[in-house]
Amino acid sequence: MSSGSRTSAVESVWAELYEETPALVEVADAIAASYELLRDSLRNGRQLLICGNGGSASDSEHIAGELAKPCAQARPLTRQQRDALLAAGDDGYLSENLQQGLPVWPLVSQAALITAIANDQGGDLIFAQQVMAYGRPGDVLWALSTSGNSANIIHALRAAASLGLKTLGFSGTADNEMSMICDVVVGLPGSNVPAIQHSHQLVYHAICLALEAEWYST
Repeated sequence: MSSGSRTSAVESVWAELYEETPALVEVADAIAASYELLRDSLRNGRQLLICGNGGSASDSEHIAGELAKPCAQARPLTRQQRDALLAAGDDGYLSENLQQGLPVWPLVSQAALITAIANDQGGDLIFAQQVMAYGRPGDVLWALSTSGNSANIIHALRAAASLGLKTLGFSGTADNEMSMICDVVVGLPGSNVPAIQHSHQLVYHAICLALEAEWYST
């Protein structure tokens, strides 16, 4: 794919987002910075860890579902990947139906591990302990918290920083602890939790589409 086609596809994502939701123009710089942080880390072969509580936990899994598989366009395997599958005994089913994906891990999804951490170490450590186990320098921890002050989120962000991970926070507009810790923080508009979460969803969908366009546009 050409760099021009990638740029055009990514710019189209932002144009549609701000046309449909003009209020988000106020945080356009922060949204762009969050996209660039994720793009650069993934481009360097790193992985994305995501966490949040309640509705934000669901958002964490939703983001993973948009990035680890096709979101809005096909992500066909490379010739090398297809040939490797065939060499491993594939009869053509895998090589024709599997798609490329980006390495993303929702830390909210491991019930046995999370309950073990909560029981043995502390409920506020369920994400920080996973960051210590999985995180490597250059990875990104993407944390979603409407308040920006959730203890288990703050602990995870501090653990990430200690390991050399980049940190991205999605919160509401008020000043909060997250804004003092994260490399990039996007404070999204909303007068209450559902409204803030709706803004989160609009933005992370656009970011996922932009990342997909960056890698898979033709």
